[in-house]
Amino acid sequence: MATDKNIKPKVAVHKFSSCDGCQLAFLNMGENLLTLSTLVDITHFAEAGPVDEDTPVEIAFIEGSLASPDDLERIKHIRSNSRFVVSIGACATSGGVQALRNMANTKDWIAAVYASPEYIHSLDCSTPISDHIKVDLELWGCPVSSWQMLQAVRSLLFGAKPEVLNDKVCQECKRQQHVCVLVAKGEPCMGPVTRTGCGAICPAMGRACYSCYGPAEMVNPESLNQRFLGLGLLSSEASRRFLFINSGAPEFHKQGLKCKPASSDDGNLDG
Repeated sequence: MATDKNIKPKVAVHKFSSCDGCQLAFLNMGENLLTLSTLVDITHFAEAGPVDEDTPVEIAFIEGSLASPDDLERIKHIRSNSRFVVSIGACATSGGVQALRNMANTKDWIAAVYASPEYIHSLDCSTPISDHIKVDLELWGCPVSSWQMLQAVRSLLFGAKPEVLNDKVCQECKRQQHVCVLVAKGEPCMGPVTRTGCGAICPAMGRACYSCYGPAEMVNPESLNQRFLGLGLLSSEASRRFLFINSGAPEFHKQGLKCKPASSDDGNLDG
């Protein structure tokens, strides 16, 4: 944190392969974003205007997964320029929806889509940020919420340990007195293995959770998979419940995802 009281801490928001939804969590803060801008200096946030990836910052928020060789070099540069690196959203924390291609032959997909595939430079796998550099905090969600971002900035800049929610969606449903869609309606709900943070929006509307906030603490995906089979789902249908938004999450790997990072030399670099 900056020691001169007249110098505001610097914050950057970087984008990699993603839909920009988690960056919108910043823009959707409304008045809180204006308040935040009086407390910190946002030096890089292309979607909001400022572009400067070279100035050292206190906190670098990273949205998106790494999907190209250029991404690998860029993320190392960001790590070396940042005191804290915070990965935000499913893409940055687990590889996101695009990690579904990890289960297929990426070169075949590219050849099927592009007329000149030789010009497409892509990694074999879409991987989370923590596979390549040291990450100080992960904020899960698809997308993350504005309160997660504000709480992270406040905690990191004041030397406090950021709060990380690990409760399951099932617990949130009980607190809000929602009827369990898995038990009452027999729907394949991911709530028993998914961390809360969304406010149990889907079960509140009477539909099954699809795990947009990723795996919770101490989950048992194999047992839930068996429960889905008991509901009458085919094995492939049950597996797809896990291999979706957070298919790259380690806790869900055993349900079918098998892919290693592009190079072991890129793992866990401190920058």
